Amino acid sequence: MTEYELPGASGAAGDRTRDRAPAPGRAAPAAYDESAAHSPSSTRFSPSSPRPGSAAPLVHDALVLAGGGARRLGGADKPGVRVGGRALLDRVLAACSGARTTVVVADPRPTSRPVSWAREEPPGGGPLAALDAGLRLSTAEYAVLLSADLPFLDAVTVDALLTTLRTSTADGVLLTDADGRDQPLVAAYRTAALRRELAALTERHGALAGLPLRRLTGSLGLIRIHGPEASFDCDTWDDIATARARIREHGHVLDEWISAVKDELGLELDVDTDVLLDLARDAAHGVARPAAPLTTFLVGYAAARAGGDREAVAEAARKAAALAVRWADEDTTDAASAQPADKRPADDRPDAAAADAAPGARPNAE
Repeated sequence: MTEYELPGASGAAGDRTRDRAPAPGRAAPAAYDESAAHSPSSTRFSPSSPRPGSAAPLVHDALVLAGGGARRLGGADKPGVRVGGRALLDRVLAACSGARTTVVVADPRPTSRPVSWAREEPPGGGPLAALDAGLRLSTAEYAVLLSADLPFLDAVTVDALLTTLRTSTADGVLLTDADGRDQPLVAAYRTAALRRELAALTERHGALAGLPLRRLTGSLGLIRIHGPEASFDCDTWDDIATARARIREHGHVLDEWISAVKDELGLELDVDTDVLLDLARDAAHGVARPAAPLTTFLVGYAAARAGGDREAVAEAARKAAALAVRWADEDTTDAASAQPADKRPADDRPDAAAADAAPGARPNAE
């Protein structure tokens, strides 16, 4: 078995859940025993080795299974449960937005971006029946297969799965969770391998309804990437509470808020938050505190008129920041000029040179 460490799994991802108690009966998503999670022969990414995401994006489809019964949530509409202001399904759709076609296997509902809809036969027939329904609308050689309850899945993880698959001969690449368990619904597969095994299972059992997913994955050649953060799923209300609390932790709340706002407004712009925060600081300190939100709004408006891309935002922010600096400099200069002559520093007074010169001496003409 080849196992990888998801880039960031023991760094930024681990930092999110450090010192946080797990939900009752369940390990915290990043609180794992690294020595137990990896065998001695495990391979990990290192700073000097190629990482997922270094090659051109791989053409792929996304299959999102969102039709389960959510029994442990009391039958609640789990894909619609909000974490960080966004429905769980919308969070997953944001993570797989690079897919050529996205198929959600569930009854249609409003979503943050356009998708195709499919339904397993019979409805509620289980993950293999749902996978089969989604595959019927896919024509790509590769597909990511995702559940709809992954609050911390992101595009970097999806890219890691696909890139690892492309550079291997495996049938699929999946994440393992904090306890080292396979998570086949956070994975990328070769669609030909999925179709082959689904056909074999149908021939053997007569139908796919009711069969567990391991009947399929047990026949595939798989690579495993340890990703306790991205594979954390929300099966219970305790899991939902844990996810909501972690999103509001100070080190991550701003990124989560920006992502939520972009989804709400239908924006795909890659925002450099540091640039805008620096601008807001300069406007607040150099002009007045209310100038900060007003200035960033005007920068956004100007950037939209100039094309609305990342470069337009950066250029508008640069101009506004320079103006804020000039504004503050004027106040400093004016305040110095307004001081009474006898209150100014000696070097700034017009008669300073004459006072220091000997009686009758002429000022140096140089």
